[in-house]
Amino acid sequence: MPQIEHMSDLDFRLMSAFMAVEDFVHPILDKRIATFGLRENMIVVDYGCGPGRYTTRYAKIVGTKGKVFAVDVQPLALETVKRKAEMQKLHNIEAFLARGYHSGLPGHFADLVCALDIFFGLGDPTAFLKELHRITKPNGFLIIDDSHQSRRESLRKIKAAGCWVINEESSDHLKLLPMS
Repeated sequence: MPQIEHMSDLDFRLMSAFMAVEDFVHPILDKRIATFGLRENMIVVDYGCGPGRYTTRYAKIVGTKGKVFAVDVQPLALETVKRKAEMQKLHNIEAFLARGYHSGLPGHFADLVCALDIFFGLGDPTAFLKELHRITKPNGFLIIDDSHQSRRESLRKIKAAGCWVINEESSDHLKLLPMS
């Protein structure tokens, strides 16, 4: 199983602080999320959840009958998400520590998987995309962005994995459907 290197705790804290400032200065996350197609009662996986800036928002949208699974290779990320969920009284978030690209989640159970701001840095994007395919329902979908790399490179990696079809493209993200 491929191993993913995670950032140091210090780097994670610096990244989290930068994101908090960015969200304060340019509060666009809710507008961005509104384009993803989230609905009440969905099961959502926030793969590469980081400090949970999306996770808690997803949890509010899916409501008490929905569920959000925060997945990351960085233990500090999961601690941060748990703390935010507790502070915001969100009881529909569960954290999972990924081992390599394996999320530890059951197969074919997620309505939506979001993998934001991580695709560019993966050592084995095919293994990653196959894991996301494994956990996504046959009628579910994946939202992935191509920040820090060209759209052409993202499309090349997706095609090489051979398990996703592009359903929608926007300037912000790609919406992918699982191949059978």
